[in-house]
Amino acid sequence: MDKYSATGTVVALGSFDGLHLGHQAVLRAAKELATRLGAQPVLCTFREHPLKLLTGHTPPSLAEDAVKERLFRECGMDVYYLDFADVKDQSPEEFFKTVLVDRLHAKGVCCGFNYSFGKGGQGTPERMTELCRAYGLSFHEEPAYTLDGVTVSSTAIRKAVEEGDVALANRMLGRNFSFTATVSHGDGRGRTWGIPTINQPYPAGLVVPKYGVYLTDVCLDGTHYKGVTNIGVRPTVRAGEALSAETFVLGFDGNLYGKSPELCLLRFLRPEQKFSNFDALKAQIKQDIATAEAEL
Repeated sequence: MDKYSATGTVVALGSFDGLHLGHQAVLRAAKELATRLGAQPVLCTFREHPLKLLTGHTPPSLAEDAVKERLFRECGMDVYYLDFADVKDQSPEEFFKTVLVDRLHAKGVCCGFNYSFGKGGQGTPERMTELCRAYGLSFHEEPAYTLDGVTVSSTAIRKAVEEGDVALANRMLGRNFSFTATVSHGDGRGRTWGIPTINQPYPAGLVVPKYGVYLTDVCLDGTHYKGVTNIGVRPTVRAGEALSAETFVLGFDGNLYGKSPELCLLRFLRPEQKFSNFDALKAQIKQDIATAEAEL
């Protein structure tokens, strides 16, 4: 007897990149339906984005893999990962029968209004409705989740991050956009100015915010500090800098080399710019810190 044959499942289908508010609504619906049916709620998704296999390229992610896996664990559902290569050539009917019926013993299915499945994305929520009816399964299609009249989607959140509107992105995500990276040694110039900073390489594959200075939350070993972070290539320092995050951590005095604090972006303060000299850069950094302190 396999894991789900006794209780059956209610399956939430989707990519769930970043688990934004729209995704969360699908998961809530799946858990509510599972409770009514006495079944196990299961989040079913792909470990890698299908476009990676189809085109070799994937959209920038809204969350690092470790963050996504933590969010999945916290959602209160089993997670079932599919290998896209195994199902990409299946018709919608084959996918429904082999994955949902045979493997997951589904009693119910939940998905978003724009979910597609089967070869070439031929399957639609309307087709899912027909298949569920034919097999005697319950089905719930979650409508678009809107915020201030705008549909919440991974595409809309990427656009907000790329334009520096992290406040909007955070509202759509239902959490702060964040990343974790190990603190590396920089040139130490900030320390000589009395404004020491930590340097973190920006994670590959994660959506890149508009270059500039942000008010941030820095979480280290469960303790939160406010920070002022420049994300970009530091054009005043030297040409050809790799993309990085350089943060002044307010109220912290210590060595963070080798540690990996989580950096949450809260609000965009100003674009990154190239200054005529280091004195002008130093003065602007101090002004940025004063702006952050005034908001605390």
